[in-house]
Amino acid sequence: MSIVRLFTVKNFVLFILTLIVSAGVYAFAAANIVPESGAGDGTGAISGYTVTNVTYDTNDDGDPATLDEVTFDIAATAGASAPTEVFVEVDAGTDNWFNCADGGGGSWNCTITSTNTVDADALNVVAAQ
Repeated sequence: MSIVRLFTVKNFVLFILTLIVSAGVYAFAAANIVPESGAGDGTGAISGYTVTNVTYDTNDDGDPATLDEVTFDIAATAGASAPTEVFVEVDAGTDNWFNCADGGGGSWNCTITSTNTVDADALNVVAAQ
């Protein structure tokens, strides 16, 4: 094959079309960025929030056999907004989730019902904006 055949109009047009398609594919792929949000679920580090100062409260009548409440602080990480909804699970074997109330200043209070203290084997926190 001679060098002259490589530089034909047909090959030049195919080369230009390949460049145009490649640029279009790159532009669409580069635009596929998902910003960090304040939602997560898991037992490890949850992206978007940091949970600290966890406190458990047993039954107010002095019986430590049942849990009444869990309180904690939630701080949003960079790029996340403060949560507007928070739920907790303290017994991983039951799938019982409890609503939490915003205590102000990043503090959340969750009323726990029907959970024996000995059954509390996890603290799963789900927070969302």
